Amino acid sequence: MIMFRSPLSVRLELMKTIARLTAFTGIILAAGHFFPPMQASAADAGDDGFVSIFDGRTLAGWRSLPAENRGDWSVREGVLVGAGSEDKLVYLIYEDQQLADFELKLQYRMATRGNSGVEIRARVDKSGKRPLEGYHADFGDVGHGPGVLGAWDFHFARREEYACPRGTRLVIDEDGGTHRTEIDGALSVEDLHKQDWNHLHIVARGPHMRFTINGKPASEFTDNKPERLESGMIGLQIHDAGMIVEFKDIRLKKLDTARK
Repeated sequence: MIMFRSPLSVRLELMKTIARLTAFTGIILAAGHFFPPMQASAADAGDDGFVSIFDGRTLAGWRSLPAENRGDWSVREGVLVGAGSEDKLVYLIYEDQQLADFELKLQYRMATRGNSGVEIRARVDKSGKRPLEGYHADFGDVGHGPGVLGAWDFHFARREEYACPRGTRLVIDEDGGTHRTEIDGALSVEDLHKQDWNHLHIVARGPHMRFTINGKPASEFTDNKPERLESGMIGLQIHDAGMIVEFKDIRLKKLDTARK
């Protein structure tokens, strides 16, 4: 017996298929209309001022860089999953590309060995050295040393890339001179949860950037050079082929532009 489907049912199924295919771009097609990606607004903020910027179901509001690696990112059971398919840097970029002063909180889990992190105040690296240049809060599995795990990396094409390893407080003078001190009670490997969830908290205010993992200070710096980055993108990173990193509970709070 031949079954005939109504034009309406065919149209609804087609729309659902298109929605799944376009969810990554943050554009959902429904009832013949386009809806913009989820926007974080002050009205959605909790009592602490933080707004969720990951809906736990789709990649709405985020895009892959490079775009051809969008298949490396997915959402499974409320968790954002990055699975490296190539030995190259791949980022998932949040839609607000001019973030200046903010706090970012999230949970991450290294499901495999590997290296990951969060790029902030980032911009496209036109030199081709990397996909992005900016300041990078670095983390990875517990096998990495203090130069990676809990460090700030400086990803730049045309300025010095300073060392700010775990447990370091770095000050960069206007002329490029540096001063380093140790942070008391800094993050240690024993403070990390191996192959389990860790809490990351980044604060960027004016020239000062710092981050903590599981409530312990990892590293911080103050960039007083005139060419420092004042605003830019947030990017979650995949570093290598075969690695899997997971994120959840991604929340953002924009800070008053009257910097302190």
